[in-house]
Amino acid sequence: MAFINTLRNKMGKIVVFAISASILAFIAGDLLGPNSTLLGGNSTDVGEIAGQTISLREYQYKIDQMSSDYFSNYGQSPNGDAMFNIRQQAWDALINEKAFYTYFDELGIIVTDDEIWDLTQGKNVDETIKNSFVDQNTGVFERERVIEFLKELVAQPPQVQQAWFSFERNLGPNRRMNKFQNLFLKTNYASSSEAEQEYFNSSTKADVRYVYVPFSSIVDSTVVVTDTMLKDYLSDNENRFKQDEFRSASYVVYDVTPSADDTLEVIDEMEALKNDLAKSQNDSLFARANSDGTSPFLAYSSDLLPDPLQRIITTLSPGDVIGPEFFNGRYVVYKFSSIEEADNYTARASHILIKWDDETTAAKSEARRRANDIINDLLGGEDFGEMARIHSTDGSASNGGDLGWFPEGRMVAPFEAAVFGATKTGLIGRPIESEFGFHIINVTGLKSNISYKIAAIEREITPSDETRNSVFREASLFAASCNNFAEFQTEANQNGFVVLNAQKIGKNDRRIGTLTNGRGIVTWIYNTAEIDDISDVFELDDQYVVVVMTASQPKGNAKLDVVRDELTKKVRDQEKTSEIVAKLQEQTGTLDDIAAAYGDGATVYTMTSLTLNSNTLTGVGLAPEAVGRIFAMKSEERSEPFPVDNGVIMVEIHSIVRPDALEDYSTYQAQVTQRRAARISYSITQAMRKFANIEDERYRFF
Repeated sequence: MAFINTLRNKMGKIVVFAISASILAFIAGDLLGPNSTLLGGNSTDVGEIAGQTISLREYQYKIDQMSSDYFSNYGQSPNGDAMFNIRQQAWDALINEKAFYTYFDELGIIVTDDEIWDLTQGKNVDETIKNSFVDQNTGVFERERVIEFLKELVAQPPQVQQAWFSFERNLGPNRRMNKFQNLFLKTNYASSSEAEQEYFNSSTKADVRYVYVPFSSIVDSTVVVTDTMLKDYLSDNENRFKQDEFRSASYVVYDVTPSADDTLEVIDEMEALKNDLAKSQNDSLFARANSDGTSPFLAYSSDLLPDPLQRIITTLSPGDVIGPEFFNGRYVVYKFSSIEEADNYTARASHILIKWDDETTAAKSEARRRANDIINDLLGGEDFGEMARIHSTDGSASNGGDLGWFPEGRMVAPFEAAVFGATKTGLIGRPIESEFGFHIINVTGLKSNISYKIAAIEREITPSDETRNSVFREASLFAASCNNFAEFQTEANQNGFVVLNAQKIGKNDRRIGTLTNGRGIVTWIYNTAEIDDISDVFELDDQYVVVVMTASQPKGNAKLDVVRDELTKKVRDQEKTSEIVAKLQEQTGTLDDIAAAYGDGATVYTMTSLTLNSNTLTGVGLAPEAVGRIFAMKSEERSEPFPVDNGVIMVEIHSIVRPDALEDYSTYQAQVTQRRAARISYSITQAMRKFANIEDERYRFF
């Protein structure tokens, strides 16, 4: 008791001390951390472009500007997916401003006010404006409508004004970019020598045979790969393994699904709503107020009734309530509110289609005979659905010939006339001929113009807070029980969880492995985590996720452990190449003899009319180096075995046919020019970005 009293007396001081210590630790971490302004860091920078520092404020301003444009265009604020795209667009816009536009200034590329006027209402109106102000009947652009719109712009709704200002704001920058790209496009040229080379590359044909032995023909486990071999390979090929900065992680997912109690709770709620709906005097208002669905009260023709009502609607009377029915992943209660007459008729039928073999009179007579035989069998008591499945050539056969309810105008005329002209349900005693064949028809619903007004209350089964909390506790216990990746794997295996892997996660990625909305995880990995760190529980929609960071690769030369799997395959394939080449070189005779002597795995292929512009070989797949080597050989020549991406190949040339020279290569000159022009815009952008030396550190904030 004395101990308890001591705690009571001193608890206030203890709590104050604990809070003070926490605050001091927080402040110290902020001041002395990696982004500390006290130690020279800059916690408000999101990166650098072309030597210019980009502040968080400048970047956020661009995001806000684009978010406002989004709202103007779509009438709603951007959601998670849209916001992610807007952030990327804002960054791209800053790259344009800092890298491109500064260079434009140096080149003297400008857009004057007169040009903007010309683009909006002059002789060279921008295509976007042209498409927005056309006569709907003639398709002709009406400049007068643009001028009138601009005169009345101040009187337009704010959303319309904002959309115009956004468009106009981008008009000048886009025009400058077009001018810059046109400097390259207008000077794009293919020489006559290039055109001639294009002609011969595409027209020279080779007939070849080759032996191909894929690496997969040798079992991986039979090839020993040591760490020394991996290190040597990496050292010899380090330029091929340059890496951008990335992280890797593993994770387990706890799906949050409704429990049995959650389902029972929804069913109980729906039973109560069913009783209230039955008593309701205003079905439309009641359904709209209580349904989670988008169609709480609609008028349905017979062919469009919800599936649970299709077959029983004729047994119901206005006021009847059906359900709860489980339909499309939700529980639904329906009330048959009233009947009205609609303008259009619907009917229901099943059919068996008998097609004739050809258009001859004899073939049609044979088809009619078969149809009459089936009708006689049906009149004798055979089941219509079973006969449809056996004899019908229509797609409805698998459904017993049932076509459901359909409105007038949907079916071919003879078929529709027979169904909509029927005065009673049942089998029509003669085959009905149409352009598709002979129809054996069973009318299952007479024509009707009845419209059913149906109230529908829907409830989606969602996890309750109790269910979510239970799953969260389970995930939290898992996270707390692990201290490193090894324990993470062990604990997951013991609990029956699959450990999922996400490799090479970029600092601005959003998707991680199977997780489409993992931006929060990326932020944790790059800002907080170290290798073997276990995360707290992340909540992603209806999932809880626990993550362990498994690898970190800085920009530059790759670490062995990071690229171990890739290196192992490279070294293993290298060893397999030596084994396959040596074995092929031991053999003699024709290619068929060599393949037979080699044994399992060796296959001989033949290709005719192979061109240099091709980059694939039959049975081999992508192999541009092999194609190039083929066209460096002579007729009747056989190569030594050499490796391609997925195996070893030995080629024998049967013939190479080169075409005669042309007097005019202008067609090929145009092809080269067009192909090059299509790449100019992309190539310029990539080159400018490369020389801008972009440092992207947005991951520290988003």
